Amino acid sequence: MNDEKSFEGSDATLSPLERRRLRFRRIPIRVVLPNLVTLLALSMGLTAIRYAVEGKFETAVLAVMAAAVLDGLDGRLARALKGTSRFGAELDSLADFVDFGVAPALLLYFWSLHEIKNFGWFAALAFAIACALRLARFNVMSEDPARPAWHSDFFVGMPSPAGAVTVLLPLYLHLSVLELPASRAFAPFYILYVLMIAFLMASRIPHFSGKRVGRVPRDLIIPLLFGGGVLLLLLAIYPMEILIALSLAYLALIPFGLRRYNALARQEEAKVAPPA
Repeated sequence: MNDEKSFEGSDATLSPLERRRLRFRRIPIRVVLPNLVTLLALSMGLTAIRYAVEGKFETAVLAVMAAAVLDGLDGRLARALKGTSRFGAELDSLADFVDFGVAPALLLYFWSLHEIKNFGWFAALAFAIACALRLARFNVMSEDPARPAWHSDFFVGMPSPAGAVTVLLPLYLHLSVLELPASRAFAPFYILYVLMIAFLMASRIPHFSGKRVGRVPRDLIIPLLFGGGVLLLLLAIYPMEILIALSLAYLALIPFGLRRYNALARQEEAKVAPPA
């Protein structure tokens, strides 16, 4: 390790052959593993597009959900292994755009939005563009050292995985026991809903983050494991119905997140305001 650092420090004195050798120095496995998970998530997003083209919408939905789960794992794995890198961050953003911007938009378009051709395609484009803008803003804001610590408890705008999960709510309703029709008569309502989710992603409305959830108290481990097991079983048996409930619950939390954010912002202003 010390030899590598000494080579890097004297890079200006190295010959061209030695510089080429340094480019191929070994990369720790702890850096590679999170990127492999990200690539697996990207594969799930692309697979969702394939199944959407083939009209297998339930399988496509499950592929998007798998991408969302893997997206939640890669960052935590990188932090746990201390394998974060600039390359990994850029790869994650590109994968998120495909998984949570392009795939859900195409899925909805092939399912129902195509019934109103140009306007349906406009809604799909608006959602994908909102996802791209939201990811770009996140990358810029994460590098701001002047952000207060409590800002880490919130996302600015709906995060892209949550946007992908919630925007598919009409499709869950269609695939569930409710069997909401995918007809031309309902397409305008679906389009309005997609545009609403796109607005929430591109807006500056704060959403609870959940990234700073710490260790679980020992006396709550068993209840949490039981609840998690029950949720997984229900998700396996009634996937669309559970996704409907999760989507509605997340949308219902938005006003509470906004209220909490405004309360913390007022406390911050009161600390820095000069005494009267």
